[in-house]
Amino acid sequence: MNQKISLLLADVDGTLVTKDKILTDRARVAVSKLKGAGIRFTITSGRPPLGMKMIVDELNLTEPIAAFNGGIFLNPESTIIEQNVLPQAITSRIVDMIKASGLDVWIYKGNNWYVHERHGKHVDREERTVQFSPIVVPSYDYLLDNVVKIVGVSDNFETVAKCEADIQQAFSQHVCCEAPANKNDIEQVSAARSQPYYLDVTHPRANKGAVVDRLSELLSIPATEIATIGDMPNDVPMFKRSGLSIAMGNASTEVQKQAQYVTTSYEDEGFANAVEQFILAESVYPTLLHANSNELLTMS
Repeated sequence: MNQKISLLLADVDGTLVTKDKILTDRARVAVSKLKGAGIRFTITSGRPPLGMKMIVDELNLTEPIAAFNGGIFLNPESTIIEQNVLPQAITSRIVDMIKASGLDVWIYKGNNWYVHERHGKHVDREERTVQFSPIVVPSYDYLLDNVVKIVGVSDNFETVAKCEADIQQAFSQHVCCEAPANKNDIEQVSAARSQPYYLDVTHPRANKGAVVDRLSELLSIPATEIATIGDMPNDVPMFKRSGLSIAMGNASTEVQKQAQYVTTSYEDEGFANAVEQFILAESVYPTLLHANSNELLTMS
């Protein structure tokens, strides 16, 4: 590509790793090639820091990483650079709204993950992914301070999407309104689906668009020189803030439309193909990779 890229920021689940949470050999080689070309690489995810450690270690990452979608920025050796926690005054309201929608609720504080049911919906799946166990508690009443992320969980995807919209509306009152429900709630949360069955609610600065902005500041790299790759609606904000954006082939049509380019799926080496074709321009996969115009991209 003619565009200068100094950093690639990648989502993890659905993007960097396969459906079975495997980091393929080609993905490892792709990251190594980036480093060899002088292009920095880092990751952002809704995962907690402990759930990202195996990726950091396997790839020998050296740049800051953003856990909880930017709720916590930390160095590869796990020292915290900064964190954005939800205001305690609204965490109970968020928990109540998620429960009222019929979703299970999880809470993350620091490195701890709290649930009500040891084997509730997707708990076992999440445990395999992040490689540590949750703490089971009967109530969250005494855990509502310094919360980094609240997650709503359900296999009813439409209900998850509706809860997302309801929380966005409830906590995004416009300043121009004569009498917003609570002016202190203006722009106090970010609510987005990290998976069809997960709704992540975090501080407004804990979103992947803000991650691009903060990494740009921390690394002194213009946002126009940052490339991003992801697969879910919560990756769209980073597409909009970066100079080059790539959606995975397994992303929804709506997400793909928000990116400049589309690669293959995470089950078909989508990450490695994107690095080779769109970042390093080493290979051509004209029948698998295309620009967002829905026309096949060909390169000479």
